[in-house]
Amino acid sequence: MCEYCGCQALETIDELTHEHDEVVRLISHLRRAHQERGAARMAEVAREIARVLGPHTHVEEHGLFPALAGEFPDRIAALEAEHRRIEAVLAEAADGATPADPSWPNRLMEAMALLRNHILKEQDGVFPAALANLSTEQWEAVEAARAAVGGALSR
Repeated sequence: MCEYCGCQALETIDELTHEHDEVVRLISHLRRAHQERGAARMAEVAREIARVLGPHTHVEEHGLFPALAGEFPDRIAALEAEHRRIEAVLAEAADGATPADPSWPNRLMEAMALLRNHILKEQDGVFPAALANLSTEQWEAVEAARAAVGGALSR
């Protein structure tokens, strides 16, 4: 994905990008399960995606987004709204059960299409903008947000 601006040279952005890559990989498992009409498997993968996105979203919403909201308020608000939409569908499988709603698998796939597009917006827009605009103090806040929640992936 994003490799042209050098933002991945920053550990925080590299970690966020690695998490995006893992989510995209997991979405491919969802597609397969959806084609096989495997709602239980879809719920299992949805929980794994939510596990990766939990700390990832925290870092964005408590570190990157506040630092960029003054410059790009509408874009940041739209990204946060997308987070809420995606989280709501994933949360339906959070209790360990397969959602009984027969529309859930299709709604999950729609949310994952939104998520893939969302990832592109972050990697092609937010991350380079952060590289260009954040001060040392703002990067320290981003790193503090990461330290507060850790990460779902080990490197």
